[in-house]
This record gives sequence, structure tokens and C-alpha cells, in this order.
Amino acid sequence: MGRFLVRRALLTIPVLLGVATLVFSLMHLVPGDPAQAMLGDGASPQDIAELRASLGLDRPLASQYGAFLRQALAGDLGRSFRTGQPVTEMIAERVPATAELALAAMTVAILLALPLGIIAAVRKNTLVDHAAMTFSLAGISIPNFWLGPLLAIVFSVEFGWLPVSGRGTVAHLVLPAVSLGLALSAILARMTRASLLEELGELYVRAARARGVSPAAAVLGHALRNSLIPLVTIVALQFGAVLTGAVITETIFAWPGIGRLLIQSIGFRDYPMVQGCILLIAVTYVSVNLLTDVLYGVLDPRIRLE
Repeated sequence: MGRFLVRRALLTIPVLLGVATLVFSLMHLVPGDPAQAMLGDGASPQDIAELRASLGLDRPLASQYGAFLRQALAGDLGRSFRTGQPVTEMIAERVPATAELALAAMTVAILLALPLGIIAAVRKNTLVDHAAMTFSLAGISIPNFWLGPLLAIVFSVEFGWLPVSGRGTVAHLVLPAVSLGLALSAILARMTRASLLEELGELYVRAARARGVSPAAAVLGHALRNSLIPLVTIVALQFGAVLTGAVITETIFAWPGIGRLLIQSIGFRDYPMVQGCILLIAVTYVSVNLLTDVLYGVLDPRIRLE
């Protein structure tokens, strides 16, 4: 297992290098000049040229790219064009908010999905099963950018039960977490049902029932543990979707996280900040997938690689 994890960790290097290269290229291909965006339409060509020189934008792209990689490898993502502050410091200030939202959304998804999936599997082809799967289909179909404003209108504007923007109390977290976690819960519920149904048909479950094990114990104590293994993969893969969805959710609910910072930075053509935010998301995503390999061995010793 140790050697395998080392190899997997080494394989993340070209992935992150590819992400860095792609982001750098796209930012320089997008129309718009950071200096022009910072100075406004009334700026003279001389002022724009001087600002471009001070930001290092007058150098060849190859030189800018090389400097970006050298700084990134040293843990220095440069300074924000907009504020002049170090990118790492500004991102570090936003990480707790995004982590809080992502974990809350994952918690909402798991708390909704596991009971729904288990009940749907145990009550297969009943009204309960059909209702659970209808909920799942609706959750998958509703886009995040539509659900967020809908929740804000209903629970904040109309009823005034929950705040619509900002971060400060648990109440501020409810709407963003539900908006972000609902689609994931729908996917997990369907996967839980399918995986549990497969395990319930296995011989060891029928043998346990023949020995007098209660239905609840057979489901929760035997089948559910093994059915969780593919769900770990889904959760890990969907974590990237949670981080991506957080960009939209944070913007809708004015949540002061990395996603909102990324959107603001794109508007200002703040190259270092955009590159830093996306690199952090990429590092988080590959780290979660690496952790998934460790969890495989914990959940089922049969698939340990040593």
C-alpha cells in the first residue's frame, strides 16, 4: 500500500502541471487587458504600458510562464494585480469559509442520501422506493444556479426564516449547504440503492438470514458495509463537483470563500489570483482521490494492495 500511494502521489505531479499550464494559457487567451481593467477606459496608452511593465505583462509569455512555475514550486503564487497582497495570504483567508461550506454540503448530502438509499433498497418496487427515486431524479435535474435563488426567495425573502447572504452564524450556512448538497445527495441515494441491492442478493446475506440474523442486522451489519465501498469512490469524485459548485453557490449567497474570490478575480483579469485559486482546487481534488485509496483498504481488507 505504501509503495502504491507513493506512485499515486508522483502521478499527481503531471496532473497539477497540466492544470497550471492550461489555466495560464486560458487566462492569456481570454480577451481583455488586466492593466486596462485596473485603470479604466479613460487611461492613456502610456499609463497602461507603464502598469503592464510593473506587473511583468510586457515580458514574453514563455518568460512569464517560467516565472509562474518557479514561484509556484516555491510556494509563492505572486501578488494580486487588484490589491497587491500576496495571493497565498488572500486565499488562506478564504479557505476556512469554503471548507466549511463544502463539508456542510457533503454532510447534508450523506444525511439525506444514506437513509433514502437504504429505505429504497429494502422497500424495492414499493411506493417508498418510487418516491425516493423521484426525489433523486429531481435533485439531479435541478441546476444549482436555479435552486440557489429559489431557496433564497422562498426561505429568506418570502418567509424571512433564514439569512440570504453573508457568513457568521449557522443560519447563514443552511441555504448554501442545502443548495450545494442536494444534487450530490440525489446521486448518492441512487448509488446507495443500487449498491445495497447488489449486496442483498449475495450468498453471505442469505446465509446470515438463514442463521437467524434479523433483517435489520443483515442490512446494517453485513450488506451496508460492503456496499459503502463504491460509494467512497462516488463521494471522492463528486467532491470536485462540490468545489466547482461552490463557485456558483458562493456567488449567489455572497459567501466569502474561494469560489467568490475566483469569480471576482476573473472579472478583474487578476491572473495570479485566478491561477492560485484553481491550483488550490486541483490540489484538493487530487488529494481527496489519494485519500480514497487509503479508505478502500480500511473498508475492505481484501482490496489492500500489500
